Amino acid sequence: MYATLLELEKKLWSAADELRANSELKSSEYSVPVLGLIFLKYADVKFSQAKKELEGKGSGRRTVGKTDYHARGVLYLPEAARFNYLLHLPEGKDIGKEINEAFALVEAENPELKGVLPRNFQKVGNDSLVTLLKTFNSIPMDIEGDAFGRIYEYFLGEFAKAEGQKGGEFFTPTSLVKLIVEIIEPYHGRIYDPACGSGGMFVQSAAFVAGHQKNPGSEISVYGEERVAETVRLCRMNLAVHGLSGDVKQGNSYYEDIHESLGRFDFVMANPPFNVNGIDRERIKDDPRFPYGMPKTDNGNYVWIQLFASTLNDSGRAGFVMANSASDARGSEMEIRRQLVQSGVVDVMVAIGSNFFSNVTLPCTLWFFDKGKANLLKSEKQIPLSPPFVKGDLDSSPLYERGAGADLPLAVSSKDAVLFIDARHIYRQIDRAHRDFTPEQIEFLANIARLYRGEEPETVHGSAVMLEEKFPYGRYTDVPGLCKVATIAEIEAQGWSLNPGRYVGVAEREADDFVFAERLEELNEELEVLNAEARELEERIGENVARILES
Repeated sequence: MYATLLELEKKLWSAADELRANSELKSSEYSVPVLGLIFLKYADVKFSQAKKELEGKGSGRRTVGKTDYHARGVLYLPEAARFNYLLHLPEGKDIGKEINEAFALVEAENPELKGVLPRNFQKVGNDSLVTLLKTFNSIPMDIEGDAFGRIYEYFLGEFAKAEGQKGGEFFTPTSLVKLIVEIIEPYHGRIYDPACGSGGMFVQSAAFVAGHQKNPGSEISVYGEERVAETVRLCRMNLAVHGLSGDVKQGNSYYEDIHESLGRFDFVMANPPFNVNGIDRERIKDDPRFPYGMPKTDNGNYVWIQLFASTLNDSGRAGFVMANSASDARGSEMEIRRQLVQSGVVDVMVAIGSNFFSNVTLPCTLWFFDKGKANLLKSEKQIPLSPPFVKGDLDSSPLYERGAGADLPLAVSSKDAVLFIDARHIYRQIDRAHRDFTPEQIEFLANIARLYRGEEPETVHGSAVMLEEKFPYGRYTDVPGLCKVATIAEIEAQGWSLNPGRYVGVAEREADDFVFAERLEELNEELEVLNAEARELEERIGENVARILES
């Protein structure tokens, strides 16, 4: 099934992209109508299934209406908005105009989509639209699972690659989003993303809930804010494709707290723009969402980081993507980081290698906060002072606390400790320029956090072998080159750095395990990363010097 879907995704993309290549439209102009047609095909499939069921159950005493479809979470489609109707329009019709009118009808019958659906189909051209309609009509109606959601996400990712830097504003690599979701475990509650892009964090949170045999519609509610109006529409379409609804609004999260977010949310997830400059710090210096003060550098990373922490409720968890430079930043940013670490809110830090993003080669770091852990009394949990321990030590050591269930691993999580994971050498190579995580790798990395918290690991995606190799006793222990639990005292000794590479060390190699070509590739990759970071720093210095000379 998985291989079939991959083949279908590539086939559909190839057909759609060939049309773009032969048109005068830019990717940014072409992406929205293409995604709109995938959306309509999905809505049509769901409508057809519901129609068949409703008519089969009808008693004939009343007419089935749109309220019956809405009650099933299905969009109501008038006849002129049906995919088949558009596919069989007579030759000579203005197809773009007809599709525009069809989307207007969909919005009229489904008010939650008002102002969301595209209206630029006439830019594409009749011949291209007919080909696109035929291409997407080839998607099997009986395809299993959330196939349309997968296809929609696949197209979002491919358009992000085509659009380069701008594409990163609306799309976060799916494997990174899945890892964030697996580590913060949003089983139930309010989820917030103040830089929500196309809504990938919400979609994967719903998939996580569904994967644990619960209904996302009744377990989670989603709230988003996004600066770009077009991206807000993409997000709301993405939610609709996945059968979700949410409160997603346009706004600039620095200055506009649209959702009255302070201390409100159970979970916060985001991939904010890195190293943003030009934020009006005077305008937000007294905003309670930024309790640790304004960074003196013209860089928005620690504005975002504070926002994520302050919008959590007393037991909330956050997971977000951040530039590597934020982990070691000095000066006022280090002071803010010190306060965060000392508050106990910092829970897990994960280093991610290069080439995960379609638009930049730089690596990144995933940060995880846990207000529930921060609010524990220091005496409630203990931490290991000199791990790792052998099995007998773990059974008798007072430095660990057993989990809630007798069968659970021992908990290591503490207000006075942070788990560091170095995942830079864990990845799947997609092509020369792109990497991701396999489901097995995502599950394995999330299981390290689960063991650290004293939770039962999950192995439905095949991570049992990796777990057995690194954690043979089913309990957390530090693994050189992979993970390390560091105390606040150790973090202070490292200048309050939150860079996992400073803590986890290097994995031991057997003498005959050394492969020169592999090591050379690793060193070359590290050199490329350092060169890219140096270029970024050089640009920032140049910008600052120019500002000084202008003033």
